[in-house]
Amino acid sequence: MIDPATLAAVPAGLRLAALFVIGLCLGSFVNVVIHRLPRGASLAGPRSRCPQCGATIAWYDNIPLLSYVLLRGRCRRCRHGISWRYPIVELLGGLLTVGTVLQAEWMGVGWGVGLARLLFALALLAVIFIDLDLQIIPDWITLPGIAAGLLSAAWGPLGLVDALLGVLVGAGALLLLALGYRAATGRDGLGMGDVKLMAMVGAFLGWQGASATLLLGSLAGSAVGVALVLRGRGTRRTALPFGTFLAPAAWVVLFLGSVLWSWYVASWRG
Repeated sequence: MIDPATLAAVPAGLRLAALFVIGLCLGSFVNVVIHRLPRGASLAGPRSRCPQCGATIAWYDNIPLLSYVLLRGRCRRCRHGISWRYPIVELLGGLLTVGTVLQAEWMGVGWGVGLARLLFALALLAVIFIDLDLQIIPDWITLPGIAAGLLSAAWGPLGLVDALLGVLVGAGALLLLALGYRAATGRDGLGMGDVKLMAMVGAFLGWQGASATLLLGSLAGSAVGVALVLRGRGTRRTALPFGTFLAPAAWVVLFLGSVLWSWYVASWRG
């Protein structure tokens, strides 16, 4: 176990750099989750392969960010282009790791709660791209996430009661909306994956955070939908992956929730 006093003595720049590198590695693992989890493949093995030629990717070609730059975004063997998503997810993993650790220190929460919040942020990262590609949100992400959120709330500043209310508000609001849309149109407008996602969000962010996430995610989804219609690339019935909008909205609330809530309350009073 690392002595906190020893850790505090490490220069801030070095600590941030180390956290960022750790986050890059976590982002690399999230890439594995995005690709394999929805397809029922093992996360432990086999080693990654080029999707074009099937060549096994050597360890020195699998260094987060650096390998992508050195290879100029192409497979060493077949020279086929590597998706830009891989370095983007790795970079976001690094930024999320630094951000959540610094926030946990600022909030004064324990390591367990801070780790749970980091896993929550990384789970949202996986949800964004899985839902974007396949329009599904795996239960293997959301159901353990709900349990982790409730457990961390019991030990953290949020409190178990607020977390339970968050689950009810987040999941309940989307469930009612989905049932209402189904009754009115005879079609499914929202999947249960979105409902479970919002239950996870509520478990970590409470009822206020769940409400803000729904508001921001809905506004973002509506804006994109209108833009697609105006550009002739969609219609009013075009299905959009709602989780791809809810997850970034939850990031905003995770890092800026207290600021947003204070502004909202002040605007109503003023």
